[in-house]
Amino acid sequence: MTIFDGIFGRRKVKLTEPASWHTDTGTWSGKATSPDAVLQLATAWACIRLNARTMSSLPLKVHSKKTGEVDTSHVLYPLLHDTPNADQTAMEFWEGIYACLNLRGNAYAEKVFSGDTLIALDPMDPDCTTVYRSYDGARRYRYTNQKTGVQSDWGEDKVFHLRGFGAGGMMGLSPIEYGRQTLGTALAADEVAGRTFGEGLHISGFAEDQPGAKTTQEQREQLVSLFDKFSGSKRTGKVMPLPPGFSFKALNMNPEDAQLLQTRGFHVEEICRWFGTFPILIGHAAQGQTMWGTGVEQINLAWLTLYLGPELQRVEQAIEKQLMTPEQRTKAYVEHNVDALLRADSAGRAAIMSVQAQNGLKTRNELRKKENDPPLPGGDILTVQSNLVPLEMLGKIPAAPTPDGFGTMKPKPKPQPADDK
Repeated sequence: MTIFDGIFGRRKVKLTEPASWHTDTGTWSGKATSPDAVLQLATAWACIRLNARTMSSLPLKVHSKKTGEVDTSHVLYPLLHDTPNADQTAMEFWEGIYACLNLRGNAYAEKVFSGDTLIALDPMDPDCTTVYRSYDGARRYRYTNQKTGVQSDWGEDKVFHLRGFGAGGMMGLSPIEYGRQTLGTALAADEVAGRTFGEGLHISGFAEDQPGAKTTQEQREQLVSLFDKFSGSKRTGKVMPLPPGFSFKALNMNPEDAQLLQTRGFHVEEICRWFGTFPILIGHAAQGQTMWGTGVEQINLAWLTLYLGPELQRVEQAIEKQLMTPEQRTKAYVEHNVDALLRADSAGRAAIMSVQAQNGLKTRNELRKKENDPPLPGGDILTVQSNLVPLEMLGKIPAAPTPDGFGTMKPKPKPQPADDK
C-alpha cells in the first residue's frame, strides 16, 4: 500500500513502469527514498502535512477584473472553490495536489469536459504519468489508469500540470529525489534507533575462548543459539551464562558514542530545509528557543511570506494559464483568500478591520459580511477619521448626510453672551 494508493486507488505494479520498481536506492545509506518511505519520517510527514493542509484551507476564488469582486457565476468558481470532481471536496483535492507537489515536485489532474465546458478535475498519479515532447514540439502526457489499466496519451489541453520549483523545464524538481541523501541518512538513523531499542540496547559482539582451547562446530552453534535466547527487548535484564572459558567482547559503539539522538535531532532541521518549513512550526524548538512569544510570530510571518506566498502565486498563475481561455483571462483572475489565515487570530483580525474602517478602505457592512453578520442601516458609507484637519476647519462639524452619503460642513453655533438680567 502506497501513499498514492490512498489517493488514486490500489496500484498495480508492472514491468513497464520503471518508476514503481524502487530497486536502485541511489543513496549513500542504501535506503530508498520513495514517497512511502519518506512519509515514515515524522519530520517529513509534519512538513508535508503542514504545507498541504495550510494551502488547501485557503479559499480559492474567481474575481472580476472590472470590479474586483468575487464572481460566483464564473464557470471555474464551483470547481476551484466547492468541488473539483464527484469524489472530493475542494480541500481534499488541493491537499492531495500539494502533497504530490511536495513529494514529486509535480502534480497532475485530468480535465473533464462537457462539450467545450470544463466540468471536473480528476487527480492523476504522478508515478503513472510520463511527460514528453512530440515531434512537433508539443508537450504530451502518457498516463496509465490504475483501476482499468488503460493507457492514454493526452495533450496539454487535457491535463492540468502543476510544476513545483524547477529550472524552467517541462518538469518540476522532486524534493525527495534531490534530498535523497539527507532523507536516506535520516531513514538509516531511524532504523538504527529502532533496532537498538528492539534488541534491548544490547550491542553485537563475539564470544572469545581461552588461548589453546579447542571448541567443536557443535559447541559454537550451541553458543550462538544461546545468545538468541537472551537477545531482544522482551528479554532485557536477563543474565546469560557463558560456557566456562568464554568471554564477551563488543563490536559496535553504543548510542551515546554514536551520538544517535543528536543525529536524529539534526535531521529535523535538515529535512525542514528541503520542504521550506521552519522547525518550530512542526513542534521542534532549537536550543535556547521557546515555543511562544513575538519571535515565533515573526517566524510564522516569514514562513507565510517567503514560502506560502510564492507557492500560492504559482498555483494561481497555473490555473489562469491552463484552465482559462484567453478571453476569460481578460475578464477574470484567480486569487487565494489569505485572510482566512487570520481566522484564529481575533486580535489581528480586529486590528486590520479597524484600520480599514477608519481609513475609508472598506465600509462597516463589508467588514460585517466577513464575520457573517447582517448589514446595518447606514453601514455602506466609507468613513475616515478627521482628527488631522486644517486649522480653519477646527470647531466645525459636518451636517447630516445627504442622499449620496456626503454632507456639507457648517460652522458650530457660537455661544450667546449671558444675560446679566
